[in-house]
Amino acid sequence: MSQYNFYQPFSGIIKHLIIINALMFFGTNLLLGEESTGYLGRLVLAAFMPGSEHFQPHQILTHMFMHGNLMHLLFNMMTLFFFGPMIEMIWGARKFLIYYLSCGLGSYFIYMGVQAWELTNQGINPTDWNTPMLGASGAIFGVLTAFAYLFPNNVISLIFPPISLKAKYFVPIMAVLELIYGVQGASTGIAHFAHLGGAITGFLILTSWYKLGKRR
Repeated sequence: MSQYNFYQPFSGIIKHLIIINALMFFGTNLLLGEESTGYLGRLVLAAFMPGSEHFQPHQILTHMFMHGNLMHLLFNMMTLFFFGPMIEMIWGARKFLIYYLSCGLGSYFIYMGVQAWELTNQGINPTDWNTPMLGASGAIFGVLTAFAYLFPNNVISLIFPPISLKAKYFVPIMAVLELIYGVQGASTGIAHFAHLGGAITGFLILTSWYKLGKRR
């Protein structure tokens, strides 16, 4: 994925986050099952619009440990595995966890805010909207933002499409694409504004920690 070699042992908070996400995916599929008529199944832990009939306060946190399918889980956890360890080495487990969860929460609130605004403009009451949002992607985009901030010249190489870019270019381009896709409503089923929300939250936290901290 990048020019750095990630030979850190599989330990620390990264290990625990990956294990929790995997357990949540397989455990909820086994114990709660899929959604059916009159039954939410595992989606009871996904995020619904506040005020809707399916909303529960715990969803604000639990949604970021849920994934729609195995590929969704694998993509997010692989990204966390490759990009998270170097950040955790600099910050430590506690600071990394605070940042990770904050990006996930920020992603949720920005996404729900944008959805409520769009629905209201369409003449739809947001509380009548019962489409769930789930996944760690908001927190993961926060991790990518931190990686680009801390290691801006590290080259990120993709297999498909086969391109290589420095992190300081790659992550902003990804953020702009998420904004474009979100505005255009492209790729139905992907919460683009949740991804963008995680990146924005991460950037604000990083600015607060580093730039404002230097002025004190």
